[in-house]
Amino acid sequence: MNSLFSFARHKSSIINSPVPIILLLLLCCIAGCRGGHPAEKEEADDLQQIKDSGELVVLTLYSSTSYFIYRGQDMGFQYELSEQFAKSLGVKLRIEVARNVHELIEKLQAGKGDLIAYNLPITKEWKDSLLYCGEEVITHQVIVQRNNGCTKPLKDVTELIGKDVYVKPGKYYERLVNLDEELGGGIHIHKVTNDSISAEDLITQVAQGKIPYTVADNDVAQLNTTYYPNLNIGLSISFDQRASWAVRKDCPQLAAAANKWHEENMTSPAYTASMKRYFEIGKAIPHSPILSLREGKISHYDDLFKKYAPKIDWDWRLLASLAYTESNFDSTAVSWAGARGLMQLMPATARAMGCCCNSTQIVRAPRAITPIATPRSAFLRSTSSDSPPRNATSSAGISIPNRFVPPRTPVFMVNTCAPRRFSSLYR
Repeated sequence: MNSLFSFARHKSSIINSPVPIILLLLLCCIAGCRGGHPAEKEEADDLQQIKDSGELVVLTLYSSTSYFIYRGQDMGFQYELSEQFAKSLGVKLRIEVARNVHELIEKLQAGKGDLIAYNLPITKEWKDSLLYCGEEVITHQVIVQRNNGCTKPLKDVTELIGKDVYVKPGKYYERLVNLDEELGGGIHIHKVTNDSISAEDLITQVAQGKIPYTVADNDVAQLNTTYYPNLNIGLSISFDQRASWAVRKDCPQLAAAANKWHEENMTSPAYTASMKRYFEIGKAIPHSPILSLREGKISHYDDLFKKYAPKIDWDWRLLASLAYTESNFDSTAVSWAGARGLMQLMPATARAMGCCCNSTQIVRAPRAITPIATPRSAFLRSTSSDSPPRNATSSAGISIPNRFVPPRTPVFMVNTCAPRRFSSLYR
């Protein structure tokens, strides 16, 4: 009996002892740490996983400031930055396009992309689920108007009272409504709901005098002034908004790499060239008078147009009008996109047609005209393919991108204005 009592008392002392409890806690901690290692390792290896795959998948939107297909080639400011960043990582770039900002975020969170290369607004709502990275830019909304219109450009928001402003639904419309309330009403706000008309189409309509005013972010407006020098974008109507690239929360290494790359490349030749290409270099081509309509002379290259036009069953004057539209008959012209020569051949087209884009071949008139005057059957074969846009034909206006035409970059089949300049030759 005593021995049984002693055993029970001894068992009770062991249970009440703090030693087993401490050991139990230690075991739980060890198990917890071991269980957490895979998640930590997975998070820490996000950049290495991209490098191992050999591909950086970038999400963006179609727009003149981010990504578009221009005459068969991938272009866009954000596209070029993404390409430079992917190159620094030693991987290839793949672009995935979303329809709007919300779809961008959905695709990123669903793992359909690694990084959003777009000026994504930095908001409290999205900071909880995203890691912002890369260059932080400051944007604000501006009134887009004409400099040489019938009325003087507006210089103060109060002058918007009584004016007609055309905007797409969304942030531009919401800002105008708020501004209208702040001013006590009076702004004639026209909401453009037609899906076939974009915000940049409205900018074009302002430049052409079809509508008086619209609203755009200052970076988009700035780019459009390189196409339309008659635009005035000096009137701001909103506070500054911060924006940058973004990745998922579980990709801290990718975010750090983007931050480092932007810090080191802000003044690099490639970055500077991209900035100038999209936001500084004018896209409009000045046109000078032709030689002599009375004598039937259009350019110094008339003999070449007459020689090659029959190869595609064109009237030679139609081929001349195309050259006039593309280069103003300047065989040494180089466009903002890299197209060269009399017919403005893109480098890929020049190589496909046997012209070396690093030599004078591409600017020599006969060599420049010859690719355009290829047999029609061969042309149709080259443009009817579903292959990537890099296989499209020339920039001289004959090719049609098979994915997207940038908002501010028209694709000329033949400019309809130029032939009218030569209409007297048909009489």
